[in-house]
Amino acid sequence: VQLVESGGGLVKPDGSLRLSCAASGMILSVFSSSTKAWYAQSPGKQRELVAQIGTDGRINYADSVKGRFTISKDNNRKRVYLQMNSLKPEDTAVYYCRMNSVSYGTDYWGQGTQVTVSS
Repeated sequence: VQLVESGGGLVKPDGSLRLSCAASGMILSVFSSSTKAWYAQSPGKQRELVAQIGTDGRINYADSVKGRFTISKDNNRKRVYLQMNSLKPEDTAVYYCRMNSVSYGTDYWGQGTQVTVSS
């Protein structure tokens, strides 16, 4: 199983990006039973939770991104997305996708995609 992220890049302040995470080789039942999340790690800082979709569909966001970022999923395509609007320089980080299933005892991370917000 691999989580393959895409969509990162360089964007100006107030711009938008859409990150995508594809669960390659993951069976649908594991995907469906997984909590899906995006984390961000800036240089010199710990990796932090940005947004999460629980198995019950409940969605949580870090306070710093509420109203600007939206997490969503596509079960048929086994993908998770992070729509990032009104980006700020402080959003600059490597963004990681994570899918973990308590039912199946699995915990997968993607390789990360760089997001840089700069004028």
